[in-house]
Amino acid sequence: MSIYDITNFGAKGDMVTDNSEAIGLAIAACSDANGGTVYIPAGTFLTGPIKLKSNMTLYVESGAIVLFKDDFNAYQPEITRWSGYECYGYSPLIYGNGLKNVSIKGQGKFDGQGKLWWQTYHSIKKGEHYSSSLTEKLIELNKSKLDTSTNLVEWETQFLRPPLLQLFNCEQVTIEGVTLANSPFWNTHLVYCNHVSVRNVTFKNPSTTPNGDGFDIDSCSNVRVSDCHFDVGDDCLCLKSGINEDGRRVGRPTENVTITNCTMQAGHGGVVMGSENSGGIRNITVSNCVFIGTDRGIRIKTNRARGAYIENILVNNIFMEDVFCPLAINSFYRYGVDETDLLLTKPDAIPVTEKTPKIKHIQISNVTAKKCRAAAAFIYGLPEMPVEDISLRHVTFEMTTDPNEQGGEPDMVKDEIHMAGDGIYCKHVFGMELHRVRVETRQGSALSMENVSNVDVDHLIMNNIHPETPVVTLKNAKNVYLSGRQVTEVEGYLHAEDHSYQDIIVSCN
Repeated sequence: MSIYDITNFGAKGDMVTDNSEAIGLAIAACSDANGGTVYIPAGTFLTGPIKLKSNMTLYVESGAIVLFKDDFNAYQPEITRWSGYECYGYSPLIYGNGLKNVSIKGQGKFDGQGKLWWQTYHSIKKGEHYSSSLTEKLIELNKSKLDTSTNLVEWETQFLRPPLLQLFNCEQVTIEGVTLANSPFWNTHLVYCNHVSVRNVTFKNPSTTPNGDGFDIDSCSNVRVSDCHFDVGDDCLCLKSGINEDGRRVGRPTENVTITNCTMQAGHGGVVMGSENSGGIRNITVSNCVFIGTDRGIRIKTNRARGAYIENILVNNIFMEDVFCPLAINSFYRYGVDETDLLLTKPDAIPVTEKTPKIKHIQISNVTAKKCRAAAAFIYGLPEMPVEDISLRHVTFEMTTDPNEQGGEPDMVKDEIHMAGDGIYCKHVFGMELHRVRVETRQGSALSMENVSNVDVDHLIMNNIHPETPVVTLKNAKNVYLSGRQVTEVEGYLHAEDHSYQDIIVSCN
């Protein structure tokens, strides 16, 4: 195996030398020899963007830090997918396009040095004007691509911050052992990639990082993620597939993804699907993971502009603690939409079109969540397209008992719904099964359902029942079957409105 040590090409790990040229020369020599390993030894190596080649391994030794310059002009435009839109943006700090057989390995660290990028973003968000020769170039490159209906902060200025690592349209990708930290935007972003293995990687961003996702898998197939650790400022691990018309035009799903043996510490969500799902998301398994202090645990979000589907999702053997809402499924997500289109937030059913998203076939099993702060679960479909075929089996949700917990929104739907220590809330659901689910609330019912049908609840238990509070509350519910010990033993177990009793079967079996 040929090894190309960057120090043999003039690189110096002194924190001040610009090693962009030396690293580029090492990669070029590796490519000219039809492949090999570019080796970064211990030391702190300052550099501009790194562009990978096919048939190469970038190996970062233990004790090595690759520190990226925060000179924005060093990151000249590259084709990307930015927040779901195919366009040009600042070059990712580590970038590869159209590659085969590419690996990033080692025990070293890549540091995106994102602070100046974050500060500029916050200035733009405050309404301050920002322009540079590079953003002017991006405006020109993207003039036929710009979606003026979006409410993304950076869209007008085209200050499209780059991810720390992006691989675009690549095959046979391996990322192993390294730490990726302090990204300007999303940390690691794979787009249109196939056959991907990510193992024992640490994704780390400060909690204040704007849009500081850990790992975004975007219109990729056959992806395996295992033994990774996340501690980031936004979603830990997120599955996406493009946004609205542009995502439907590409029409490439994220599919066949396994996520296992990972730990998530902090972040807005543990494993998140959407809201950019317009190419579809399907065939996803999440198992043997621990979420500590994430806002949401498993989160699925979409809205009436996205279309496509999120389906065939299996979640098993998960432990959560101190999360805001362990399970959130939301078809009415209110962010990233055209605020002038009143149909997107209309509470009544509207005609089904290519923009109507479908969420179905979701199985959640063997989950324990403790000290949850808002709601045990929040499942909210569309009146014209209910969430379909949801199963919760052998699940325990224990809400916080802190009387000072203020709670908040379990998820961002069209209208603000505030909860603090509440149970499972479902609206617009067709086909749901709960089997041996235990919910302990600080207040309210264990299960509240509205506009639901074909529901089977077997052994739903709440040991700490509140006075004059039913365990199950139903409104406009049809074809509901309730069974289990507490159904007949607990007085006032069920409360139903809108003449729902005629559509409810209660059994003690």
